Amino acid sequence: MKKRRLGNSSIEVSVVGLGCNNFGILDIESSRKVVDRAIERGVTLFDTADIYGNRGGSEEQLGQILGERRKDIVLASKFGMAMDDDESKARGSRAYLMEAVEASLKRLKTDWIDLYQLHRPDPKTPMEETLRALDDLVKQGKVRAIGCSNLPAAGIDDAAAIAARAGIVAYVTAQDEYSLLVRDAEKELMPAIARNGMSLLPYFPLASGLLTGKYQRGHAPAADTRFGRMQRFSDRYMNDTNWGIVEALEKFCEGRGRSLLELAFSWLLSHDCLASVIAGATRPEQIDANIKAAEWSLSPEERAEIDRITAKA
Repeated sequence: MKKRRLGNSSIEVSVVGLGCNNFGILDIESSRKVVDRAIERGVTLFDTADIYGNRGGSEEQLGQILGERRKDIVLASKFGMAMDDDESKARGSRAYLMEAVEASLKRLKTDWIDLYQLHRPDPKTPMEETLRALDDLVKQGKVRAIGCSNLPAAGIDDAAAIAARAGIVAYVTAQDEYSLLVRDAEKELMPAIARNGMSLLPYFPLASGLLTGKYQRGHAPAADTRFGRMQRFSDRYMNDTNWGIVEALEKFCEGRGRSLLELAFSWLLSHDCLASVIAGATRPEQIDANIKAAEWSLSPEERAEIDRITAKA
């Protein structure tokens, strides 16, 4: 498995990561099989969040499953989403953050988190307060590096400037939506990530499954799929524009003896600022497919053709 560095940190991760948002929803034995296969195949980046798995379930399962293997992986988690129904909380504040990290460490059964990420901006808290609290966690050895998620380009620039001015730890990653069907990040976000020495970790890299090739236009999604379970995802991605792009991409892949899944992974990894493609899995076979999918090296001509096909994205 190839590895890339997280921004300007010393942490290297596998180019295929495991998104752990299904853990805590899956039964623990199903989650264990996925984790076992991922570690066996050389996946080192495991990305979770305190909110995943119905508020805490994903971290709890990982804590139970990893055991001694914890030291062999790069464990990423997040804070800042609602862990209860109290909307008055400032979830980027120092007080909240200190409680959140201790709760995550306890659930994960570990002494440290490799990459601790602000899940979304907190309008109630100045960014400097959040960064100073994170800086303290790094100094205490509870966190190795920090990242952000869902910050706009201007927010990334501001956070980097604050960190430089204060002489404190800076974000090394940004986790944001990016895929063949959602390319908005290229306009402002990715340039901001690059100029601040950060790495992009794309979420929804497969457009919630539309880029796996398992769905067809005009056919209702199976009940056990994400689109079948969650109407908001099918409403968002299953539109005529996206279907047209997907069908054109499928023809592009067929002419090269490749799959749509291979294209989705390999195209993402053709971008230098991207560190790892984090994809969820509910079955061990999906780990194998994701790893295989990352092996295609696209030519400049192929990338240009993909740009033409996905222009509307």
